[in-house]
Amino acid sequence: MNEYLAGLTTEKINPATQTIDECTTEQMLQLLNQEDAKVPAAVAEEIPQIAKAVDILHCRLSDGGRMYYIGAGSSGRIGVLDASECPPTFGVDPELVQGHIAGGDTALRVAVEGFEDKAEEGIALIDRCGVTSKDAVIGISASGSAAFVIAALKRAGELGAATIGVVNNKNSKLEAVCEVCIAPVVGPEVIMGSTRLKAGSAQKLVLNMLTTSTMVKLGKTYNNLMVDLRASNEKLRDRSIRIITSATGTDPETAQAALTRAADSCKLAILMIETGVDASTGEALLGETKGSLKKAIRLFKETSR
Repeated sequence: MNEYLAGLTTEKINPATQTIDECTTEQMLQLLNQEDAKVPAAVAEEIPQIAKAVDILHCRLSDGGRMYYIGAGSSGRIGVLDASECPPTFGVDPELVQGHIAGGDTALRVAVEGFEDKAEEGIALIDRCGVTSKDAVIGISASGSAAFVIAALKRAGELGAATIGVVNNKNSKLEAVCEVCIAPVVGPEVIMGSTRLKAGSAQKLVLNMLTTSTMVKLGKTYNNLMVDLRASNEKLRDRSIRIITSATGTDPETAQAALTRAADSCKLAILMIETGVDASTGEALLGETKGSLKKAIRLFKETSR
């Protein structure tokens, strides 16, 4: 028996759910819900570490770097999910935030067993992605023992990349190979060892915090509005018009006309309404402020005095 694995919190038996197979459906769901309720508090305890990670990510991405999630199994899928949501949510290039899973894209749908134990594959992935000293690599592993993830983080660190770990056990093997380790400990799972449950929920919350906070710091929102989107379909066009009216106080017709003049860029449309500039001038202002709408509006007001 592997002593390391046997000592993990995520591998212990949960005394509260030992007779779950004898429960009624409602009792079973109550047990799941009661255990899930412990997740936010575990994540809250890690906010100081999450804050360090966000500041690192903001610094690296501001300097032209990229952000990589590396994981295996459920952890890998959660990383790929968070990365894939960044382009439509924040209007970023798909290369900026990337998610990679042991076993490749096939492993997103079908379990590819054994790949998490292949350290050489983790190293090869980092080299194949072209990770540099400008980048940041986030390794995700509930147990903190996946050789694929550990080796990938080691290789990234050798290349000068920032290294961050997301794990669900303290004093894990993963912690030893990263600069910042985020470790929300959620306790034994409802079903022993099924880390797609509480551990996976905690990971999802942490990754949401990492990307959302980093993108806010990069100027991808205006107050709490998702302005860095393009109205590429009917739903997004309707959303863009509602965002524009909320941000500017204008009517839907004016918002729609501005959105058309801005080539479906919600952010640019708001800037044009707030300042009265045309699309080309607005794009120049956004370029000067690295895409920050709030800074662009302030810059216009300062230079127009």
